[in-house]
Parts: sequence; structure tokens; C-alpha cells
Amino acid sequence: MSTLFISDLHLCAGRPQSNRSFFGFLEREARSARALYILGDLFEYWVGDDDLDDPFNATVVAALARLVSGGVPTYLMHGNRDFVIGEDFARASGVALLPDPALIKLYGQSVLLMHGDTLCTLDLEYQAFRREARSQPWISRLMQQPLAERKAAVEALRRKSEQEKRGKPAEIMDVALAEVELTLRRYGYPLLIHGHTHRPAHHVHTVDGHACERWVLADWYQGGSYLAYDQSGCRALQLNRS
Repeated sequence: MSTLFISDLHLCAGRPQSNRSFFGFLEREARSARALYILGDLFEYWVGDDDLDDPFNATVVAALARLVSGGVPTYLMHGNRDFVIGEDFARASGVALLPDPALIKLYGQSVLLMHGDTLCTLDLEYQAFRREARSQPWISRLMQQPLAERKAAVEALRRKSEQEKRGKPAEIMDVALAEVELTLRRYGYPLLIHGHTHRPAHHVHTVDGHACERWVLADWYQGGSYLAYDQSGCRALQLNRS
């Protein structure tokens, strides 16, 4: 039995192909997994657990709940698009919320799980916004707005972010290698798995004489893959689109 890792699905009602891939993945590959870890940006955006009754959101929650009730522990980490997912969502879906970063043990190996955005330290503008948006005053102001106004505000932020990205050099939106090495050193040279950058790859970093693997998960916009990890190691597998 393998432990599976996914991230950056960006699910929303307007992406039917990604949605079908996700629901099919839960029914096929994930059904026989030892555990499933979702490392952020499950949704295109999430504006609060009071939106659980939205028909699309309810379908996602029900699918996760079926997987968990079928005996597959499922863990969810916040991403930069869905960081206000809360305990009501966790209770309804059966998932366990993970901190970012989370250091776990798998098959005798230390594994560091991250969404990945905190590694992109060269993007100073994004990091400043992230600090503000994750603060309790910012979240409290957001949650005090009616649901429809929250959705409109987040949509506006999303459009602004996409416009700003087009003007940024690609390299500053990727991880900073110095930050990766610092993180690996801080956590004792673990295997590192993260998403966020939408640049799926397998890297090996030599830090203080330690060879540390770093696996970057794919987004699911146009295709995507998932990471399977067992006693023989990690391997990236393409989604079954049938």
C-alpha cells in the first residue's frame, strides 16, 4: 500500500475536467492507499466554512467523506487559495488538517510536507501579502463580510494576482534554493514534498554532505500527476483519465 500526495487541484465548478479527475482519483487510486495527503489549494478559492452548502462544495466534501469512511486517512494542508478552510470543513469531510510545514515519519524516513509558497522568498511582494492575509485581523475582517461579498473580494484578489504574475520574472515565482537548503537543514535533512509552483520535478540537493530529495507536485489544470510513496521510495504517476 502506497501513501499518496497531491496538491494544486484548484477545484471549482468551472473546471469540469479537473473535477472529474479528482472524483475518479478518489474512487480508484486513493481507495487502496495507505493514506492521502492533499498539500494545499484543493480549491480555486475558499471563503469560509459557511459555504459548505454550496452544491459543488458539498459534492467535494461528500467524496472526501466516502474515502475516509472507507478506511483511508486523509490529511489536508492549507494552500495560498484555501487557507481559511476550518474545523467545520474538517468535521464534515473527515479530513485531518495539517500545519504547514508538517514533519512526519513514513517508512522509516523523515518527510517534510509543505504547500511550498513559503519557499518562494524572492517574490517579496507575494510574501508581504501572505503575511498580511494570514494575520488574524485580516482574516477577521474578511469573515465579517457577507458570503457574497467575500466571494467578490476574493475573485478580485485572484484577478489582480494573475495580472501581477504576468509582469514578474518566472524565476522569482519559483522556490529560492537558499531557502530550500535552509529549510532542509532546519528540519534535519528530510525528504521534502511540496506543491505551489506548478513545476513538477524531482530534485536532489546536497546540504552539508546530505543528499536530500525534493519532490514538487503537479497542478491539475491540464493533466497532472500524483506522488506515490512506499518502502521502495517515491514515484510520480500520471492520472488515470478514464
